[in-house]
Amino acid sequence: MIFSTILLLIVVTITILLTISFYITIFGGGPFVPTPMTAVHKVLKAAKIKKGDTMYDIGAGDGRFVHFAEKKYGAKATGFEMDPFVFFLAKLRQWIFKWKGKIIRSNFQRHNLSDADIIICYMMPKTLAKFQKKFDQELKKGTKIVSYAFSIGTWIPKETIPKENKISKIFIYEK
Repeated sequence: MIFSTILLLIVVTITILLTISFYITIFGGGPFVPTPMTAVHKVLKAAKIKKGDTMYDIGAGDGRFVHFAEKKYGAKATGFEMDPFVFFLAKLRQWIFKWKGKIIRSNFQRHNLSDADIIICYMMPKTLAKFQKKFDQELKKGTKIVSYAFSIGTWIPKETIPKENKISKIFIYEK
């Protein structure tokens, strides 16, 4: 009796989390697709992060950009992830692997990004186009926005790093 009640609670909880995850994927920034590690390092290198830079990863997924930006470059890195299932994965990875950086379960649009030196994003083009207005309004002059795989709305990148092997294009913008 107790075992079946506990099992039912676990199944209901997982079902609720997966349903929320599904709706966030449809109406949020896009599905969780982990960035290949070689691409993570190439994107971070292209961002030219300096020690102490404030970096935000919007749609942080499992937190890889956040971790390596802080560990390898000394950035003050924060990631925003809306999907509770993916957020849990990020926190689990932080705990198991002692990953650095801060992951917040939240929609980044609820946060002021005006102190950002660097924004990292890997999202679908339509979603990025929606975020362009927030970036235009909040980001200070000189802020770098680095988008993996997709361009941002009507902006013209300062630099585009071409696709190479299994690594997609990298678009670098500067406010």
